Amino acid sequence: MTTIWHNPNCSTSRRVLQTLRDAGETPEVIDYRQTPPDRETIRQWITDAGLTIRQALRRRNTPYDDLGLDDPALTDAQLLDAVEAHPILLERPFVRTAQGTRLCRPEERLQEILPPRD
Repeated sequence: MTTIWHNPNCSTSRRVLQTLRDAGETPEVIDYRQTPPDRETIRQWITDAGLTIRQALRRRNTPYDDLGLDDPALTDAQLLDAVEAHPILLERPFVRTAQGTRLCRPEERLQEILPPRD
């Protein structure tokens, strides 16, 4: 099953979703702002994508600065607390296929995990 954590207001997220569909996928689309994944799922997807929690944070147009999340002393647990309270802090789009999980920024990262076409 292919899944995308999607923000319909984000042009990159929309393009990645369209690329999935053009490749013949029928992904489960989760608007992570409306239906945020649980803490452990967020942590697991970030880890599976080869990222740190900090690398998966969105800084622009979020409460990142207001929350002082640039403080290097903050732990992963504290950063995850912030993401749980403010899902918009999670960068997007994350995509999971049978081939792996990626934060598709840039959107070309999707090519690394697109299932082979029959």
